[in-house]
Amino acid sequence: MEEPHSVNSPRRILSFSKRRRTTTASVLFDDKTNSGFGVSGEHGTKPSEVYGFVGSITTVVATVIFLVWAYIPEPWLHSVGIFYYPSRYWALAVPTYTMVIIVLAIGFYIGLNFISTPPPTSLTTIFDEFSREPSSFLSHIKGDEQPIEPISDIGINKINAIMFDDAK
Repeated sequence: MEEPHSVNSPRRILSFSKRRRTTTASVLFDDKTNSGFGVSGEHGTKPSEVYGFVGSITTVVATVIFLVWAYIPEPWLHSVGIFYYPSRYWALAVPTYTMVIIVLAIGFYIGLNFISTPPPTSLTTIFDEFSREPSSFLSHIKGDEQPIEPISDIGINKINAIMFDDAK
């Protein structure tokens, strides 16, 4: 039989209790308490889990309220006792305005990128303050002993030669 303090298998979990006593538990697929699935354990739920759950429930409830307000006729709402609600105009206006705002925001973002990008004829598209010319660092060493060259930019003449000279 194994000693209670030794763990020699990757399928075993070593856990320490508050009394600093070592216990081992075997991970089995049918045992939900030790497999990591199911109950959160001693530490409780995370705030992100709670916010996600509350957010999803709120979204479903708001969608149902919106659909009830938009599609149920006014006499039915009056028979239930609901007399004050916004105009039905907003049932179409709010989603329409939201979609138009999203399309305009995407168009504005693309336009802003076009404005902030230099023209293709500008040398700033090729060189900037971080550009590095390739150096002839230890070019006299040949064979397997040659170290890795330092990081540098590939010149536009080499790029053009590689891309366009082979096409001829």
